[in-house]
Amino acid sequence: MGTKNFTRRESALHSEVEALQWAMENMLQHSTYQSFGTNCKELIAMIKEPHVWPSFATELERIATLLICFPDFNIIHVPRTRNQISDFFGKTARSFHRELHFIDCSIPVYLPRPPQI
Repeated sequence: MGTKNFTRRESALHSEVEALQWAMENMLQHSTYQSFGTNCKELIAMIKEPHVWPSFATELERIATLLICFPDFNIIHVPRTRNQISDFFGKTARSFHRELHFIDCSIPVYLPRPPQI
């Protein structure tokens, strides 16, 4: 989980790409086994088929370099209706007039299954 209040970019899609790049760079400090989520279907399409998005070639080249560091990279679509906490963090971060960074890494805990009887 992370947030940063970026300055406004050329488009919302540019902001999404920049945010993913920032998240990937920062999560590398914690673990290379990360799952990323976004409510932007275009961003997922860009990752899967970067050649279709020539105007984002520079940004996608940096993400492609970062992808090498993640052996099991996973990015999923999270519908906006299930993304309210992230939206709240994003809107709050944009309201600050200073640079703001927040990174949180949660490690899943797997409990053993009870014995079958």
